[in-house]
Amino acid sequence: MSAGTGPGAVTRAEYCVLACAEAWRGAGEVLAAPMGTVPAIGARLAKLTFSPGLLLTDGEALLVGDVPAAGARSAVTEGWLPYRRHLALVATGRRHVMMGASQIDRYGNQNISCIGDWARPDRQLLGVRGAPVNTLNNPVGYWVPKHSKRTFVARVDMVCGVGYDRAAAAGPSATRYHRIAEVVSDLGVFDFETPDRTMRVRSLHPGVGIGDVRAATGFALREPAGGVPYTREPTAAELRLIRETVDPDGLRDREVPPCRP
Repeated sequence: MSAGTGPGAVTRAEYCVLACAEAWRGAGEVLAAPMGTVPAIGARLAKLTFSPGLLLTDGEALLVGDVPAAGARSAVTEGWLPYRRHLALVATGRRHVMMGASQIDRYGNQNISCIGDWARPDRQLLGVRGAPVNTLNNPVGYWVPKHSKRTFVARVDMVCGVGYDRAAAAGPSATRYHRIAEVVSDLGVFDFETPDRTMRVRSLHPGVGIGDVRAATGFALREPAGGVPYTREPTAAELRLIRETVDPDGLRDREVPPCRP
């Protein structure tokens, strides 16, 4: 299997699904909170393969006992998860969320609130929401379906999700449970496993060059000394699960359209 456009070729969206699924590898019995189509498919793939203890919800107030296809309703209810119980999981670190980011900087500070001066913004977005609590209490990842300098910026216009520099400045109460595990985009996978906790290229999706990532990022990225590896290919079993069980309607391609290498 390889990246490409022919029958059976692994698509960019499928590499993104696999990269998101890997965020929950070894997570144990924690609540997966994927935000976005590709992360939702990734969480389902993780539960069906290497993270069977992962907890999934119907997106509202129920824990599901099966793994429905993306966009389908669950047939098995495992438990009730009203808002107050969901918050208890967040506060005790028993959730691993993958959020979106309108902006993200080299330290992992995330913005989903506004573009421009917060006192008089050019664009009003979702608002801060639960981003600060998420980042200070449980593992967090980010999903960016279109990697560009508009999103990967030198400095976010407003801090919603707390990055490594802000957490360090706030002290032990902020750093104790703070962990940004990874950032997945349509170009590659990124982490903060560097001495100064700045963003590093962990892998590139096949068909993407390091120059493509540099040109689409508003700050200098750290790179592994031995060169940047490619995101691993899905196994035949994983690919079959993505295409036939988890996302038979191809919703992943709407978020990351097929492209040539």
